[in-house]
Amino acid sequence: MQVQLESPDQPDVLALIAELDAYQRSLYPPESCHLLDLSSLLQPHVLFAVARDAQGQAVGCGAVVLQADGAGELKRMVVAQAARQQGVAGQVLALLQAQARQRGCGLLRLETGPYQQAALAFYEREGFARCGRFGDYLDDPFSVFMEKPPPG
Repeated sequence: MQVQLESPDQPDVLALIAELDAYQRSLYPPESCHLLDLSSLLQPHVLFAVARDAQGQAVGCGAVVLQADGAGELKRMVVAQAARQQGVAGQVLALLQAQARQRGCGLLRLETGPYQQAALAFYEREGFARCGRFGDYLDDPFSVFMEKPPPG
C-alpha cells in the first residue's frame, strides 16, 4: 500500500468521500454533519492524504486543516469497507501527523459522532483523548471532540 499527499479531486477519492457522506447522513441529522466540501479540501492550508492499494485504487483518505493558532483539525478520514482492518487508517493518520508537524502543527483535534464506535476506538488507540468543543462548533449531543498533543 502507498500513502501520500494527493489532491482530493480525483474520481476514486471523490467516491470514498461520497461514501463517507452517505454514511454520516444515515447516522446524524443534517445540522450535525460537519462535512468539508471539495473546494474547502483544495485550499492551500489543507493537507490531504490518500492510501492506494497495489492496483492504485484509493482505499482510504484523510485531511488535516492547518489553523492559524498552530493546531490542526483532522477531517474526512475514511477507509473503504473492503480495506478495513488492514492498517489503512493508521497509515493515513501517521502521514498526516508527520506532515502537519513539519508545518509547525502541534495539536491535532477532531470532531466525530457518538455512533461511530470503531472510529472512536481507533482515535483513542492513536492517543487522542476527549476534550471540549473547539473552533466554531456548537454544543451538540451528536458531536464528540478529541485532541492529541504533540509527542514528547
